[in-house]
Parts: sequence; C-alpha cells; structure tokens
Amino acid sequence: MARPRHSPPCTVVIKLGSSSIVHEKTHQPLLSTLSSVVETVVNLRAQGHKVVLVSSGAIAVGLQRMNLPSRPKSLSGKQALAAIGQGRLIGLWDDLFRHLGQPIAQVLLTRGDIADRTRYLNAVNTFKELLSMGVVPIVNENDTVSVSEIKFGDNDTLSAITSSMIHADYLFLLTDVDGLYTSNPRKDPDAKHIDVVTSISAIREQVSTTTLGSSLGTGGMETKIIAAEIATGAGVTTIVTSSKCPQDIFGIIEYHNSRRTSSSPGTPVEPGGPIPVPSTPLSRTGSPIPRPQHTVFVPSSIPMRDLKSWTSHTLFPSGSVIIDSGAHHVLSRRESGGRLLAAGVSGVLGAFASGQAVRIVILKNSENQEEPAGMQSLGSTRPGTPSILAASSISSSVASLEPLSRSDSSTALSEVAGKSLPPLPEGELISGNGSTLYDESDVIEVGRGLANYNSAQIMKIKGLNSSYIPQLLGYADSEYVVENITIRVPPC
Repeated sequence: MARPRHSPPCTVVIKLGSSSIVHEKTHQPLLSTLSSVVETVVNLRAQGHKVVLVSSGAIAVGLQRMNLPSRPKSLSGKQALAAIGQGRLIGLWDDLFRHLGQPIAQVLLTRGDIADRTRYLNAVNTFKELLSMGVVPIVNENDTVSVSEIKFGDNDTLSAITSSMIHADYLFLLTDVDGLYTSNPRKDPDAKHIDVVTSISAIREQVSTTTLGSSLGTGGMETKIIAAEIATGAGVTTIVTSSKCPQDIFGIIEYHNSRRTSSSPGTPVEPGGPIPVPSTPLSRTGSPIPRPQHTVFVPSSIPMRDLKSWTSHTLFPSGSVIIDSGAHHVLSRRESGGRLLAAGVSGVLGAFASGQAVRIVILKNSENQEEPAGMQSLGSTRPGTPSILAASSISSSVASLEPLSRSDSSTALSEVAGKSLPPLPEGELISGNGSTLYDESDVIEVGRGLANYNSAQIMKIKGLNSSYIPQLLGYADSEYVVENITIRVPPC
C-alpha cells in the first residue's frame, strides 16, 4: 500500500550503483535491495511523483553471465560485457516492476548522443513524454559504444545531467553508506557524518574522498561530490543516502518539503528549491518530523540556465580559449551575460570549429593580475548601440565598445564593415602573444562556453576591438567570440 501523501508532487531521480545491484564477489543480483527500490519507486508514483531511475550494473551482470572473476582491463572487453549484461539487467528490472504493474522504458545515453543541441532537446522531450505517460525511464550509459571522449565517466555524473535535463526537484544518490563523512567510516572510527553541504568548494577541503568505489563500480564519494556540483548548480536538491533503506526517500522528501513550509509560513515554496535556515519541520498534526540519516547538498539559489548547463556539463570541449585576467573578472559577473569579446582573448589552444564547446582558460601566472582599467564599465553595461573608437591597447578596446544585443550584433558590425575604420593597431597587438606557444600545463580551466568563430579566426582577432572583425575576417556573425560561458572558478 502506498504511504499517505504528505508532499506536493515532485520529479525525482534515483541513482543506484553497481555495488547496490550485484554482489561484489559472486556478482549475483541483490534481489532484496532491488525489490525494495522497485517498491519505493512504485509507491512514489502512487503519491503523484514522477520518477527516473539511473541504473549501473551492465558490466557487473555480464561478469556473472560469463562467469568471469573481475572486470577486464581492455576497452573492448568491457564493451562486450556491457552488451551481454545490459539486456539481462533491463530484463531483471522489467520482471520486478511487472509484478507491481509498473511499465518501464530503457534509455541508453552517451555524452555524444546529447552533445548536439537538437538531439539533446529530443532526449529531453522523450523523458517528458515518458513521464507524462506514467512510465519509469531506466537510464544507463551505453557502454557498448562509449569511448573515453564521449563517456560521462560514471553514472553519478549521468544521473546529475539527467536531473538537470528534466529539471528534477530531487536527485538521490543511493550508495553503500548513509551519507558523506569526513573520512572513510569503515576505516576511521572518528569519521564524522555531514548532514548539510552548502558549499562544494568548502566541503572538498573538509573531507577525504580518496577512497575508490567498489571493484564493480567506477567511482567513489568524489564522483558523488562532482555529481552534486552539477545537479545543485541546476537547482536540484541532491541527497546521498544508503541503498539499504530506499524507503527512507519518503521521509527525506517529506522532511525537506515540510522544512521549507515551516520556515516560511504562508509563502509557497517550490519542491526541491533552496533550503532556508535550519528549522524543526512539523507534520500536519504538529508533531516533529524525524530526519532520516542522509547528506543533503543545498541547491543554488540562482540555477544555471538550461543552455549554460548543457554547454558546461554535456559537451566535450574541442579546444581552449585563453583569456586575460580582466576578462576573467568580467565574465565572473552575472550581468556579463556570459559573452566574451575579442579584446579579452589572449590566444587559443587546439583546433575547433564555430559552434563547438571550448574551455575558457587563464594563464597560471595571470591569476594575481589586477583588473585592467575600463573593464569595470563592461561588466555593468546593458546591450545597446556601440561607440566605436580607435583601439590603441587591449584595455581601451574593451572600454570603448558597449556590448551589442545579440540580435543587433551582426547587423551593426556589417554596417561598420562598409565604413572607413581607423588603422589597425600595431603589429604586436594583432599578434597578441607573438610566437609564444602555450600548452595545457600553462593554463587553468575556469569555465566553458560555445565558440562563435573557429580557432584560426579567433587567433586573427584576439585582443582587438570587435569593430575590426569584418575587416579581418570579411564577415561578422557576432561581436562575441564565445557565448553561453559559465565561469566555474572565480578570480582570486
């Protein structure tokens, strides 16, 4: 029987790792755990919640079927076992759900499948349609065709990206421990449980995440912190709790939804939204609601837009754009719109085409540079009409160009192309860093974005006022060389 309904309907993603699906030594399915998860999912559905299940275990099930003692080291061996095990894994889930009358669907993804924006949106629409039909999608990475360049890396990351795609309220990472600890609780008796995480960067300094996952899995607690960073950035409340008690999911949802309501009486709060100042949540009868053992990662109060989330976490970067410290400061401000002018570019690494994802990087020795004069004005301006002046330095070229609106950018620059422009700056500015060559060891990644021009074109216009783009390239699709930038590492 379904539990009494205490919470408004939510969209919930539940991730189950290999060690929770099959026994680490015998590779036999853990039917008691799987049955509990199935019953929990069905009861959540009965309460009106929409549920997506992210299931690892294809390779582990393949090991059992082929009677092999451990995962092979070769890529082709792993892919073969995934092909053997995936059909048996989805068959196992289907048998368990069928007994309770719950239809399921298999969704196999790779990063390459959703790197294309159209295919990404198609995947989102498929998820929405399945959920509206009352179906439980069961998601796994398509290991049979995945290679390192298009892998999510682990299903913790896949579950976080899935929760971002469907705008989930909660992401539950079920594991073999009941939350995040300061160190491995199996080895350190002094390890302390962490109830609430409000800052990912701060928690990395407080806990030890060096413990790897099981021999069947691909990650440990570190991968869960990475997943939490992705999900909370998209506004998803992320929970780490034990897979041995999946029924605790009911109490956790009730606890956090009631906590928001009791903290802001009379004010409607979206399920899964930011958690306010800690308070004692009360049930409808006025009695305190017990807190099940778990760790909650508090979602961002300003969730990342879908396009930025897709750019940052779904696409595999094809190259890097080196920016100066001033551009780094500007892009870190929300009002910048995540758009980079050519004036802030110092160079590129690798070869990439227009429209591909790129890393935004800074030189390691530029972290402590001061913000150039004139950069302050760029961060606070609104899209408007450009005021084009001769550019004699990088800082003056940034200060002299008010940002254009995206719709007016190409038109305005085309008009400029037909007029007489001041002479180009001196050769050293056009060449930027001259013959200096950089590699990945010289830079630090601070963000990601989508390139509007290819790498060769950006090298031609780096460090220049955007008014020179038509003159140097013969056309101008946009005044911005990179857009939809998300800065992950703010300036020091």
